[in-house]
Amino acid sequence: MTAVICAVERGDYHSTMAGPAAPSMPGNIRRDAKTVAAMVRIYCAGRHDTGGRSLCEPCRALLGYADERLAKCPFGEEKTTCRDCPIHCYRAAERTAMKDVMRYAGPRMLWRHPLLAIRHLWMERLGPPPWPPLARRRTVTTR
Repeated sequence: MTAVICAVERGDYHSTMAGPAAPSMPGNIRRDAKTVAAMVRIYCAGRHDTGGRSLCEPCRALLGYADERLAKCPFGEEKTTCRDCPIHCYRAAERTAMKDVMRYAGPRMLWRHPLLAIRHLWMERLGPPPWPPLARRRTVTTR
């Protein structure tokens, strides 16, 4: 988690997914991690008066939790946005906190990170990922 915090504080959104599994993660999950990091940073700067220099402790914890959830996403390359996901892997408190972050930072993303924002909106239009996840479909068909 320390790597996550340092990367976000530097503004290096490419390396928010810490650990040895990060390079092997699907590109769409890495981009989602980058988008979430940007949104949390905007939210923390605006709501917690951090001035964009660093994240407060609750925002660091939320970003770390989001990175953990993304790293364990069973949909992999087929993942779209979490809003339409049939699995809802966030705990209730973190889900509520992330909704607040997205409600605040979403409109501001168009000005600060337009490509990430447009990509996220495009992924929402794709709808939910296919069920069951690809890994489960492979195990079902090989039996």
